[in-house]
Amino acid sequence: MGRWMKADVYPLVAAMTFVTGMCLFQLTRNALLNPDVRINKAHRRTAVLENQEEGEKYAEHRLRKFLRTRPPQVMPAINRFFSDNN
Repeated sequence: MGRWMKADVYPLVAAMTFVTGMCLFQLTRNALLNPDVRINKAHRRTAVLENQEEGEKYAEHRLRKFLRTRPPQVMPAINRFFSDNN
């Protein structure tokens, strides 16, 4: 990298690379798996697709099912530590 990139910029580059990767992942996921995206001509001809099962499978993925059973806290251990009445 040499003289044109300072060490102060590395965290910014890492964060931007991570965010760009997340955006590319979401765009690819939507283009390939979303039931509302119609790439081939056979699906584009029909005005309303009858694909409720496919839409349910897309909307209720494994991560959402896992997070539904978890408490809605970002850091539960820290929350318990500061909210204890000891």
